[in-house]
Amino acid sequence: MDELDEDRLHELIPRLRQFARALSRDAANADDLVQATLERALRAWSSRNRESALQSWLFSILYRQFVDEQRRAKRWRRVLDVVGVTEEPLAPSAERVNEGRAALAAFAGLSTEQRAILLLVSVEGFSYRETADALGVPIGTVMSRLSRAREKLRRIAEGCAPTPALRILK
Repeated sequence: MDELDEDRLHELIPRLRQFARALSRDAANADDLVQATLERALRAWSSRNRESALQSWLFSILYRQFVDEQRRAKRWRRVLDVVGVTEEPLAPSAERVNEGRAALAAFAGLSTEQRAILLLVSVEGFSYRETADALGVPIGTVMSRLSRAREKLRRIAEGCAPTPALRILK
């Protein structure tokens, strides 16, 4: 790893943590997610396309790692249901209660895909193209999900309950 990339990598860690925290909604899980992302990135460092942006490459790895962990957790919950083991709910910590402000509650109501796109575009300053590349979706999908996420947040802020999208079936 050349010195410039190492310095740039260190600069991106706080932003990766912020993105991971918003996705996972838990500081400890976010730290684990960033660590797993950095481990995966360092293992694949030699195969990295030097022309691609380090920032979007790392955010892409983090998002894919998050999605993989969500799938794995879902499978594990199904196994526990079959076996008959139930998880006891954890009481919220004082920190979690403090973080329960209205804006965060509205943001948490968004789908994972909408949150990821909103964070990358609005918070991290990614272009639509960089966001599409990081998440592995077409640029049109980025624009439509971003539009829907902003509209949902706007409706919640105005006090209107979000209406679910209904599909008419024939």
